[in-house]
Amino acid sequence: MPATITTRFAPSPTGLLHLGHAYSALRAWRAAREAGGRFLLRLEDIDATRCRPEFAAAILEDLAWLGLDWDGPVRVQSEHWGEYRRALDRLAARGLLYPCFCTRAEILREVAQAGQAPHGPDGPLYPGTCRRLSPREREARQAVGEPFALRLDMAAALAAISSPLFFEEVGEGRIRCDPAQFGDPVLARKEMPGSYHLCVTHDDALQGVTLVTRGEDLKPATHLHRLLQVLLGWPAPAYAHHPLLRDASGRRLAKRDRAPTLRALREAGRSSEEVQALAGEAHP
Repeated sequence: MPATITTRFAPSPTGLLHLGHAYSALRAWRAAREAGGRFLLRLEDIDATRCRPEFAAAILEDLAWLGLDWDGPVRVQSEHWGEYRRALDRLAARGLLYPCFCTRAEILREVAQAGQAPHGPDGPLYPGTCRRLSPREREARQAVGEPFALRLDMAAALAAISSPLFFEEVGEGRIRCDPAQFGDPVLARKEMPGSYHLCVTHDDALQGVTLVTRGEDLKPATHLHRLLQVLLGWPAPAYAHHPLLRDASGRRLAKRDRAPTLRALREAGRSSEEVQALAGEAHP
């Protein structure tokens, strides 16, 4: 890892920040500032159905109140669909993508009928139904406007690389990658022209991120991200996956479970210094 690092905090504006976000942001910010490096802020707002402008504005306000500053402009992913499209085109040109016309309900039915269907980090693995379609069938279904997602052909992708993949985890060293555990992942949908896996890997490369600081729940995704980095000729950052903050019952703090937000703590009279301390104390 370079002596001068560039790291980032990349929340999705689907709700207000809570203590878990504060802990993650502070870890990344301190890692950068203590090394004299750069700390970037990115809004990963590719999910148009859940992301809201008011939450994006609240993220900036809450981080500033917490005492964090960032270098350069905030990158907003929804403003860069063309860039992700070009990355997809590069994969398609190598024959590594295929259109998938299956609905989520159809996939779940097929998985249920299979009985012991294998699972990966993102859930049941796609059974490969549309991978078996002929080029003529794919063209005919696309020609009539049938909705489809774009999936990475994992077998073809692995065949396209010449050596085993590894990623560097701070405190652990080199970890061998197993991207096949994801099956054929979706890299784009009609309503979402780039998946999390594609967009985050693209942006880390574009922004010169040398250290990815994020929660341990995303550690499995690194196996797939390393594959995309190699396929697209992008550099490999180091990774630092930190434990997730949990409540008194051991449950991870999450928006859907109404974890205490920074906004609520501030309105209750807590200072930014107190919230920083709370985030540290909540760490197991």
